[in-house]
Amino acid sequence: MGLHDGHRQRKKEQFLQHGLDGFADHEVLELLLYYAIPRRDTNEIAHRLVNAFGSLGGVFGASVEELSRVEGVGEQTALFLTLLPAAGQYAALEGRKEIILNSVESVGRFFLQLLRGERREVLYQVCLDAKGKLLSYGRLSSGTTSMAPVSVREVVETALRCDASRVVLGHNHPSGVALPSEEDRQVTAQIRQALQTVSIDLVDHIVVADEDFVSMAASGMLL
Repeated sequence: MGLHDGHRQRKKEQFLQHGLDGFADHEVLELLLYYAIPRRDTNEIAHRLVNAFGSLGGVFGASVEELSRVEGVGEQTALFLTLLPAAGQYAALEGRKEIILNSVESVGRFFLQLLRGERREVLYQVCLDAKGKLLSYGRLSSGTTSMAPVSVREVVETALRCDASRVVLGHNHPSGVALPSEEDRQVTAQIRQALQTVSIDLVDHIVVADEDFVSMAASGMLL
């Protein structure tokens, strides 16, 4: 057994005994990368990733293209790293048979979970029935660090496909301030008017920053 093999085995045993308690961000990545890059020293690659994106959350929020620019990270490894948080998010949200989003608090928590770790501005659409039962949700668009571009027509078509009575939008502000911008308000008004033409209500637009959120409906911004 080589030096790296012994180190890997110790890290695996540490995880099996104690979970991820006591692991640094780069050590969590190193452990994960054992399974994506089985025959290389993943410690250096893990350090490069944390240095490039600032934290484990930053790595998980990066795109395949961004991850692939890091030395030692190929396309398959980058895909592996983006799949992990996506799978966790899917399990967290889909693990419940029925999700009811009928209050500002429940909708806000849903979007906090959905947008956690995103480094770019991302817009999601949630479709609900008349009682607030979740019918579907999906990413509409993603940008860099400015307002995510959105197609009003796509919002309407998505709502019609799932036979929604209500729609909720949610996006994040990577800047760290959960305050709707004037652009956010204008785009929201356009989408609300378009949905009204097909008798679907836009009931809220949630803006998320870190672990905080603001409801445009509760703030009187959906006029």
